[in-house]
Amino acid sequence: MPWLDRYYSDRPIEGKEAMLEGPEAHHLAHVMRAKPGTRVTLFDGSGAEFLAEVQAIGRGKVRLAILAKQEVDRELPAEIVLAVALPKGDRQKWLVEKAVELGVRRMIPLVTERSVAQPISQALDRLRRHVIEASKQCGRNRLMEVAPPARLTDFITDTPSTLLRWIAHPDPTHSPCRPLVEQKAFGTGAAQVWMAVGPEGGFTEAEMAAALDAGWTPVNLGPRILRVETAAIFLVALFVARSLPGVTAMTGP
Repeated sequence: MPWLDRYYSDRPIEGKEAMLEGPEAHHLAHVMRAKPGTRVTLFDGSGAEFLAEVQAIGRGKVRLAILAKQEVDRELPAEIVLAVALPKGDRQKWLVEKAVELGVRRMIPLVTERSVAQPISQALDRLRRHVIEASKQCGRNRLMEVAPPARLTDFITDTPSTLLRWIAHPDPTHSPCRPLVEQKAFGTGAAQVWMAVGPEGGFTEAEMAAALDAGWTPVNLGPRILRVETAAIFLVALFVARSLPGVTAMTGP
């Protein structure tokens, strides 16, 4: 299927027609100035993508004919669950965009003692819209889930101990903590990994102690103090780059 502008349908696409409404219809009709005959790619979060052609443009709606359906899997073979204390403002959007691009399956906003941004319902709605926009750009046909907020104390104890579980800790002097690249089992072949990243200032000593008691593996990401979103994406990228098959580096001529 040719690479065309991508649009998300919040309704399952079935049959030979689809209808876009709301922001997606507005963008297609008024920003991209589509006309009858314009071809686009649609996806509905089911894992498939659809070649579609604009048939009619109305007030707040665009009707399209479905020309072809193709199952396209761009998901990672391992499930990454990223629990993170949200940063402030636009840094949340950047965090979501990069998590989607790297293939995170689920993001859980963490509520910690030092949290600076509260994951209220309006903020979560914005994050889910950012997920759609990032999925359109990077080609994912399944949406990263933005889960309800979880308190760190509940999150670390509710996660099965059989899973690979990493908690980022910025203090390299913390005695059980070792650089991630030195971890013997670095996640190779893991079907699922859970990651926890704290707020600005990190987790409190009590929070880290609770995580260690629950069996989480503490890791540090180098000698510099990273912002929340940098630490989260760095941790995900390390797992993807070093642990999963099919990830290669391209070099120039």
